[in-house]
Amino acid sequence: MAQHSTHPGGASRVRRRALLGTVVLAVLLALAGLAAYLTRDGRSSSEPSALQPSSPAASTPAAPPSGTPERLARPGALPVPPTTHDPIWFGKAAAMALWSYDTRAYTQPELRRALRGWLTSEVKYADAASVDRAVPSAVLWQEMASNGQFATATVHEGHFPNAFTRTLQEDPGAITQAYVYAVTVSGKQSIAWKGSPAGGAESRSATLAVQCRPDQPCALAGVMPAVSP
Repeated sequence: MAQHSTHPGGASRVRRRALLGTVVLAVLLALAGLAAYLTRDGRSSSEPSALQPSSPAASTPAAPPSGTPERLARPGALPVPPTTHDPIWFGKAAAMALWSYDTRAYTQPELRRALRGWLTSEVKYADAASVDRAVPSAVLWQEMASNGQFATATVHEGHFPNAFTRTLQEDPGAITQAYVYAVTVSGKQSIAWKGSPAGGAESRSATLAVQCRPDQPCALAGVMPAVSP
């Protein structure tokens, strides 16, 4: 889980989270509860608010890597981001990485570092805390590791949320600085442990902020606090 910091770096992380929320707010107007996410640090209205995602219809993503996200994943291996310019394909791969873990193969800090490696290098758009929250806490991880617990994930589909698409259809010129796409992904997480190889499974869904600049491969900007259909 993310730790609250009292040093100056903590303030910059809060500002980055607020900026990410501002980016997605511009295109997810119908996302309930997002206002609280944006205002939790008392962000000043003088900060820029025109950093809107690019239009899905305004650019032609390059072909994704061969195979599906599931085929690129290796059991027991730390997740490695794919090289693609397709935001939906990247969103699917990122969701699968966030929903998978193996306490038998690596430690909780190693998984956190690996998932942070999916984040955009543009720190003002990277919400590392939202990614950290997808990882079990150190205490919980220790309990799961004692049982050899692991989880695998499959992705059913990914799409641009309705509000995202509708807003960008109304404003085709919304390609600005950020090139951040909202991508909603649905799938299934299967969990197993020692003595219960069959384990159990549950449906999962998430809305991710994915940055795909025309001249750079896609990267994760963050995980939104609620799912947008």
